[in-house]
Amino acid sequence: MLSERTITAALRLLNKSYLYTEPVDLPRLPGPREGHGYTLYAHVPFCERLCPYCSFNRFLYHEDRARTYFTHLRTEMRMVADMGYDFASLYIGGGTPTILIDELCETIDLARSLFPGIGEVSAETSPNHLTEKTILALKHRVQRLSVGVQSFDDMLLQQMARYDKYGCGQEVFETVKAAAGEFHSLNVDMIFNFPSQTMQMLEHDIELVRATGANQTTFYPLMASPKMRGELARTIGQIDYPREVEFYRTICEGLAPEFENSSAWTFSQEKGSMIDEYIVDHEEYLGIGSGALSFLDGRIYHNTFSLHDYERRITEGRMAVAKAGRPYSRIARMRYRFVTDLFGLRLDKDRFRRDFGVPIEVGLPAEMAFMHLSGGIASDDGHTLTLSDKGRYLLLVMMRETLASSNDIRDHERTLLPADEKMLLFDNQHPCEVVATAEECLAAS
Repeated sequence: MLSERTITAALRLLNKSYLYTEPVDLPRLPGPREGHGYTLYAHVPFCERLCPYCSFNRFLYHEDRARTYFTHLRTEMRMVADMGYDFASLYIGGGTPTILIDELCETIDLARSLFPGIGEVSAETSPNHLTEKTILALKHRVQRLSVGVQSFDDMLLQQMARYDKYGCGQEVFETVKAAAGEFHSLNVDMIFNFPSQTMQMLEHDIELVRATGANQTTFYPLMASPKMRGELARTIGQIDYPREVEFYRTICEGLAPEFENSSAWTFSQEKGSMIDEYIVDHEEYLGIGSGALSFLDGRIYHNTFSLHDYERRITEGRMAVAKAGRPYSRIARMRYRFVTDLFGLRLDKDRFRRDFGVPIEVGLPAEMAFMHLSGGIASDDGHTLTLSDKGRYLLLVMMRETLASSNDIRDHERTLLPADEKMLLFDNQHPCEVVATAEECLAAS
């Protein structure tokens, strides 16, 4: 598809600038601004086993190390509260946030006491953690629990190093099905367009998602960094981007009518449900924890990826921010608003004019012309833009390329870790080198 190739090429070029960061010496992130809404993201970078296709900041789990980390994470959370922040929602990602359920519960309880504005909490988990103990501990603390399934197909699970870890597809299916109805939103995270995935495999995955009884699912396209694209081509096969749109159409049709789009790649049975991409609700967010990302006042901030450096900074009374990007230009901020709003399926043209002083057609003439000419706009009544089916796919492509570029940054940051921490990126049970990302642990971002 020409429009997909155009967006892919443009985003791979633009994201090099938009996501670029360099070291900074900042004891604190910028404080909150009057009238702005914010989301809090907390990162827990530990897993019992390391998936070879995950690019997120994560290390092999050891209990003492993880408990110390949770203590520092709560200390950093108190620093944020002292700055005057409040948040509408809390997202906890990883890694595997449920790695120590008592520590996670204490962290959630502290967040709610420090930030009374938090109305909803979303957390990620893995199928092996979806136990009666975890459900009991979280069902009144977490409104949205997202389970990283990725596929129910045994061959794909083996290729993603998940079969030995979580069991066969049928075992994972039964685990998810048993948890349906326990949370306001139980989300099933899936991947599509894996090199060896066939249309039949995808259709079977869709059928099983529906049969679990979960009321939300997110189908992420494979988001591979340049390094991983080469690794996949060498070991399994090249990513087939031309067929991606056909897979996406099959997902939309296969989930309808019970599931409707909540974003370009999340499908819910209830309108207004929380989704993974928290930037849809609040374009500014603050990240705590090692490897977390913040976007404040039109500028990206990266926390240190090193556990040692994270502990040192928090112990010294500093926040974890280690790198920052250049302040976004006015047009960059307009483009950011364009993508985040439309990824959430609608753009408020009146709000755009109020915030930027010009109609969107004047501020972003090329972007608007492209969306109209490509058939991406379903309706434009002068106040609100909504997306057509093709438009939702084009926004999926935009987000796919942005997150793939983020994965490239994470790959690079791992190469800068001290030698002893690099050893924590190797799974003793799977001694192969842990390479970056076919988006198996997404969560984010």
